[in-house]
Amino acid sequence: MNKLLRIGMLVLLGLLAPVLSTSAQEPEKVFKAGVAKTNISPWLGLSIVGYMNDRKVAGIHDEIHVRALVLDDGTNTLAFAVVDSCLVPREILDAAKARVPSAAGIPVENMLISATHTHSAPCTYPGFQSQTDPEYDAFLVRRIADAILQAWQKRVPARIGWGSGSVPDEVFNRRWFMKEGTIGPNPFGKEGETVRMNPPGASPDMVKPAGPIDPEVAFIALETVDGKPLGLLANYSLHYVGGTVGTDISADYFSLFADEIGRLLGGDDSFLAMMSNGTSGDINNINFVSPRGPRKPYEQMNIVANKVAAEVHRAYFDVNFQDWVPLKSAQREIDLGVRKPSEEEVAEAKEILAAAEGRELQGLREIYANETVKLADFPDSKDLILQAFQIGDLGIAAIPCEVFVEIGLAIKNQSPFGQSFTIELANGYNGYLPTKEQHSYGGYETWRAASSYLEVNAAEVIQTTVLELLAALKQ
Repeated sequence: MNKLLRIGMLVLLGLLAPVLSTSAQEPEKVFKAGVAKTNISPWLGLSIVGYMNDRKVAGIHDEIHVRALVLDDGTNTLAFAVVDSCLVPREILDAAKARVPSAAGIPVENMLISATHTHSAPCTYPGFQSQTDPEYDAFLVRRIADAILQAWQKRVPARIGWGSGSVPDEVFNRRWFMKEGTIGPNPFGKEGETVRMNPPGASPDMVKPAGPIDPEVAFIALETVDGKPLGLLANYSLHYVGGTVGTDISADYFSLFADEIGRLLGGDDSFLAMMSNGTSGDINNINFVSPRGPRKPYEQMNIVANKVAAEVHRAYFDVNFQDWVPLKSAQREIDLGVRKPSEEEVAEAKEILAAAEGRELQGLREIYANETVKLADFPDSKDLILQAFQIGDLGIAAIPCEVFVEIGLAIKNQSPFGQSFTIELANGYNGYLPTKEQHSYGGYETWRAASSYLEVNAAEVIQTTVLELLAALKQ
């Protein structure tokens, strides 16, 4: 009897084995994504950043926003937020990250927040003669956090892919080697610079560009499980376009691109696109060899936005959408030295400012004297956040500077991932990032100021660190 019972139990277990095996399997992984945006348009009268003088907001040409994208692989969650601002200092971004509730399950090191670099937005960093407004800064903190949280709340099952196109005829290196003797002294009275930013168009004194360009427009694409366009994050190494009315608020070509790619893809109101800035510290939209004719306000940014959107639309249909990919992040904080002025330089700068007291500063000598005095109060070193994200075989680097394009190209070429790009002005603002060689040429981007103060070898340290972060993710 016992023998028959044992045989029966073995038979029963044999019949149940497939069921038990199936129930022990891990649940199917579900990839999710969500998008959202919040309005950050200012009230009139605030300072506009992006000019050497202080201009006040007199009108809103087009609303500015924070656009957010959240990705969730079931284990890790990554958040992107792109802010229509010239630049946003780390203090504001750290505060925004801290406001995202822990219930969302997004660690601060998994949030990548960057500025587009429109030069027609409220001042959030006291650059040159523009002034910040604490009330707007606090407003911006809340709106950035709200965008990320809403994108997290709107997550739905999704498919993801990435790709790239090329738009070489809208990016130009703005730094040019000039004929000997054609560059005057810099704002500090020093002679001998060999490179000039934004030389006169078709000038016979131009020799050659001082650096390359990056024509690639890379993008991440998201769709619902039934194939409906859900979101898109693009990246193009173009400083900005401009051509605005000088006292207007405008998101520049960045939002125009987002609108146009949405139209081309047939996305409805639930679709959201965004354009992040690549490595464009020395890149703009001006053809110095063959200058274009005059444009009406806002005309050129529409031309650029439509052209870039058309190329992304073309490349979109080559994207291999996947049901699930792994998400990872890596972050490291580094400390870099500040190029501070000497006591003699500060004393001279104060004399220049004393002579200009009671009026707006005029000319580069006075403006950079003011920058010299400000830098005297800077700490001897600054902490920077460097970050890397992995999305399947796509690697994304994040640097809090206006990064020279050759650095971005080097990161792409040396990255261990199948495709990579860099988002600049991310997680803070630490000025221009020229290479050590570019520092030796001189020019605006190297002139010591609140917009350019990191130690001369900062680019080498940052590039090496970012590549180490990408390599760690790939392991």
